[in-house]
Amino acid sequence: MDRMRIGELTERAGVTQRTVRYYESIGLLPSGEREGNGHHYYTEETVARLRKIDQLKKLGLSLEEIRDVIELYFTDPSGVQPKRKVLGLLRRHLADTDKKLEALGQFRADLQSHIERFERWLETNDRI
Repeated sequence: MDRMRIGELTERAGVTQRTVRYYESIGLLPSGEREGNGHHYYTEETVARLRKIDQLKKLGLSLEEIRDVIELYFTDPSGVQPKRKVLGLLRRHLADTDKKLEALGQFRADLQSHIERFERWLETNDRI
């Protein structure tokens, strides 16, 4: 069976109908084909897209970043372009994380300094 309704799609992909509708609304998924009876039908490619979106989310990519790269996974049979793009995004995430860690380290050092200053003050003034 090549086409499926949203219930089967969500069961196979492990997502909710709400997720499918949301992803359609933000351009991560194409809308399902509508037939005369009003039902939307989806293909195996939609299941594959949902699974790829989940994998990319697990790598730490935002939905906006995923939207920028998802189509490459389905148009570049070699997989080189999407992986290069994801690699660039991951490198940016790593650089951002390093900056945050550096700032957090400085914040920790400042806190430690304040604690020591308060402890010294209390040691000299607590005897009064």
